[in-house]
Amino acid sequence: MTARPEAVSVPLALIRHGPTLWNEEKRIQGQMDTSLSPNGRARVGTWKIPPEFAGFHWYVSPKKRAMETAQILGLTPEIEDNLAEMRWGNWEGHLLSDLRAQFGEEMAENERRGLDFRPPNGESPRDVQGRVKEWLAHVAQDGQPAGAVAHAGVIRAIYSLASGWDMTGKPPVKLEDGHIQLFTLSPGGQPTVDRLNIPLESR
Repeated sequence: MTARPEAVSVPLALIRHGPTLWNEEKRIQGQMDTSLSPNGRARVGTWKIPPEFAGFHWYVSPKKRAMETAQILGLTPEIEDNLAEMRWGNWEGHLLSDLRAQFGEEMAENERRGLDFRPPNGESPRDVQGRVKEWLAHVAQDGQPAGAVAHAGVIRAIYSLASGWDMTGKPPVKLEDGHIQLFTLSPGGQPTVDRLNIPLESR
């Protein structure tokens, strides 16, 4: 009888896309398909994937800002729809500060829900976790070290799964842009934190 290969843990490296004009204006993007700004393209042009991540199988959100980031980094990723940013529904294009001023305590109460915060006609972070779990299970089953260029909401959702943070209040560790967030996936796809805020090497 041939022995079945043992299931192994899989490293998963996550990178947030570079800045867009809406990022610079602090506008909520969500599912809007924005491109990198000139400053964003210049910033990503200074990034370089560290050698330890060579040979990883890379994925990317279908949004232009993520695909442009991957292209500038020299990656040839597989598009994964489940990596798209959280849907913010009616609030896409708005400033969070304006929404807080407009809705006052109603907005504050919504934000205090953490994982169950939900914009009108949008998703909650828990919804994002639900769709991302499908992809995490696929990556774990594939068994190959993987990376992805995605969005802040997606990366925060995975960090929440890994750390137990319920998204109420500030995260235990601030996830820095321009850095890799490294997780380890169990054979079933459950993430745990490996190392956070690994600098992308300057070119």
